[in-house]
Amino acid sequence: MGADPVAEMTGDRPVGIAIVDDHPVVVEGVRAWLATEPRLTVLATGDDPDEVLRAAPDADVVLLDLRLHGRMALDKLAELSATGRRVVVYSEHTDPDTMLAALDAGAVAFLAKHEGREHCVATVLAAASDRPYVPPALAGAMVGDPRPDRPMLSDKEREALLLWFQSMSKASVARRMQISEHTVKQYVDRARIKYTRAGRPAATKAALLARAIEDGLVRPEEIGIYRSQAAHDRPTP
Repeated sequence: MGADPVAEMTGDRPVGIAIVDDHPVVVEGVRAWLATEPRLTVLATGDDPDEVLRAAPDADVVLLDLRLHGRMALDKLAELSATGRRVVVYSEHTDPDTMLAALDAGAVAFLAKHEGREHCVATVLAAASDRPYVPPALAGAMVGDPRPDRPMLSDKEREALLLWFQSMSKASVARRMQISEHTVKQYVDRARIKYTRAGRPAATKAALLARAIEDGLVRPEEIGIYRSQAAHDRPTP
């Protein structure tokens, strides 16, 4: 039986969540959803990111409404991400440009507010263990968007990216591909450089995944679904 990747990241304690939203009904709804998963616990809630994180400085994941008090919070998202916070954006603004802007600002995932409990729980669990998760709204916005500035990736670069998106570390990708971790890093860096040269930089793992999905280099279903029963799933050797 495979190990639970969430437990590998946090040990025996549940994943701590901080919820930042200026609509109390949304906060209470999300809190109720997360309460159905024993590996998650809500540490603090509120409509001010700084106050919430002062109350829960050790939160593993921040669930952040992208629009707070009438203004977009991309600057706050970038600030939180720059300090190493795992931020999941939770928003009703689901146009592709907004989604990608959030990922470019450092969000580890983007969840639409109309998506239900299953996707909310799965996205937070994936974020806690540094695994990507592609909810339907994000997949729908990114798939099939033809772009003339699509960079050409080699087969090895695409394979390395796909395995990296599916796994937690470049070391595990190196074992799968039977190459060095340094070579894996080179493949990922080359892909980033190609996207930057095409005028579509992707500084974070989530942003690079979104770019790859946009261009059809990776299909959302190849990333896999992170289920709440992950503790009982056997990982691919």
